[in-house]
Amino acid sequence: MTRAQQCFYLGPLTTNMSLLEILPLEIIDKTINQPIWIMLTSNREFTGTLVGFDDFVNVVLEDVVEYEGVDKPIKTHSGRMLLSGNNITMLVPGGKPSN
Repeated sequence: MTRAQQCFYLGPLTTNMSLLEILPLEIIDKTINQPIWIMLTSNREFTGTLVGFDDFVNVVLEDVVEYEGVDKPIKTHSGRMLLSGNNITMLVPGGKPSN
């Protein structure tokens, strides 16, 4: 299984379910308490553990590392952080891949 397939593997599908029937919020819901990589419109990136989210995809993370630019960590946040869904451009379940 490739890294991309692992990021979105949700377990075996039932006979009545196809990949097209899985809603985006269901994918995010399956990522609760798992590592996630989030990219913002400001070109900042965050990795951490997804604690929760709402219907507007505002997300709460903990144990967060903030990046600016390519693989350049600038801050580590030990508490919880709220990111506005308005600023999120991409969510990657499984966290940031290591090179």
